[in-house]
Amino acid sequence: MRPLDEKETTAVFEKLFKFTGNNLKNIVENPSHEGPDKNPGRYCFRLHKNKVYYVSDSLVKRATNVARLKLASIGTCIGRFTHGGNFHLTIECLNLLAVNAKHKVWLKPTSEMSFLYANHVLKGGLGRITESIAPGDGVVVFSMSDLPLGFGIAAKNTQDCRKLDPNAIVVLHQADIGEYLRMENQNEQIIEE
Repeated sequence: MRPLDEKETTAVFEKLFKFTGNNLKNIVENPSHEGPDKNPGRYCFRLHKNKVYYVSDSLVKRATNVARLKLASIGTCIGRFTHGGNFHLTIECLNLLAVNAKHKVWLKPTSEMSFLYANHVLKGGLGRITESIAPGDGVVVFSMSDLPLGFGIAAKNTQDCRKLDPNAIVVLHQADIGEYLRMENQNEQIIEE
């Protein structure tokens, strides 16, 4: 486990900025009230086995007592670096993104299951959408009861969404909370083989 270098930090912050905008400052400066210290610490980003973790300073200090090979994870895994060096956000960062999201989309109850099965968001399933979304912006997807379901990339801007055909794609799927179940099934199949 080590701090991110400059190139890695830039990649992580660029990806988070795509979804949070200026709210990225809230993530970086978030005080941590974990641990025995009376003074609140800060959260930081750490790299361990190509995965990036969002973790409090006090937990990092306590984790130094664990050997690197035996350390499975620490804090919240927000993403991972691919072999090519690209950074991808994982579904575990959804709670962090949902609180600080700049652009949001709410789905009708009839289209929630479609999104949870890794399908894109169609115009017909759109309940509400925030203003000033541009194509390529990061979007957090919510149910109509404000439950975060996942995130994706906007395919159209807000004004175009109002004029689209009901079967047109509005948000390109990236991750959803249904991944937990799909990954569990994949892991069970690998173990059985």
